[in-house]
Amino acid sequence: MSKTSLIRFALLALASAGLWVAVTQQPPAVELTIDKVADDLFILVGGGGNVGVYITGEGVILIDDKFDQHVVQIVAKVRSLTEQPIRYVLNTHHHGDHTGGNQKLLQGADIIAHENARANMVRLSQPGVPRITFADRTSVVLGGKEVRAQHYSRGHTNGDAVIYFPARKTVHMGDMFVAGAPYIDYSAGGSGLEWTGTLAAVLGMDVETVIPGHGPLMKKDDLAQWKKSFETARNRISDLRRQGKTKEEVAKLLNLDDLAGFKPSRNWSERSLPGLFDELSR
Repeated sequence: MSKTSLIRFALLALASAGLWVAVTQQPPAVELTIDKVADDLFILVGGGGNVGVYITGEGVILIDDKFDQHVVQIVAKVRSLTEQPIRYVLNTHHHGDHTGGNQKLLQGADIIAHENARANMVRLSQPGVPRITFADRTSVVLGGKEVRAQHYSRGHTNGDAVIYFPARKTVHMGDMFVAGAPYIDYSAGGSGLEWTGTLAAVLGMDVETVIPGHGPLMKKDDLAQWKKSFETARNRISDLRRQGKTKEEVAKLLNLDDLAGFKPSRNWSERSLPGLFDELSR
């Protein structure tokens, strides 16, 4: 792994650590910053999940919308880039740091999510439930530009959508790609076994740039390395389980220090690892 990739992973780990402790908690107010992917594609960084901003001649397509408190800033940042209105929002999944702005943005935009993401929002009584859903895939074509949303399998949740910008060879992964060990939300139908199938599918696409759910822009090689680390971690858990180790013993014995970009987090140790142990046992 290159030095540049390691630096990107380190920055993303720092960004993810505080954001994943409680995805529905409102963070302190922060100033959002704009990172450029291409002349018509940007991300808004800070606070909640990364917001994708795709500009067309007929309006703007957003990917996610952070927390409710960020909507005023999101709109202001978009207006600093274009006079076009926000027409669509695609949610990558239901967690509040990615959908918290839905309620306000629904006043002028259509919001689209996977049907399971919408069901999770309804079950959790979250505001801003999308009015439009899809089962496997959908596309938004606006101003002659296409954005594709694809649900491959369970992973971070049971309703994750990968958002692809074919003209820019860029994919927005939501929280299906992060620095550090993954947060597998088993309470929302997540799966540590099916997760890597989605990663494999994305790696088979014509992709150069990867937008993670939180943190700086990444490259396709970073995603490939993270998938390898994920699979290695999973295999080590299986090996320890086959040796007769209990869930508690696995938590103490499992060593991930040598896995690039896979630093364990609180959500890994308290939520993901126990659930993955049980899933592997089944």
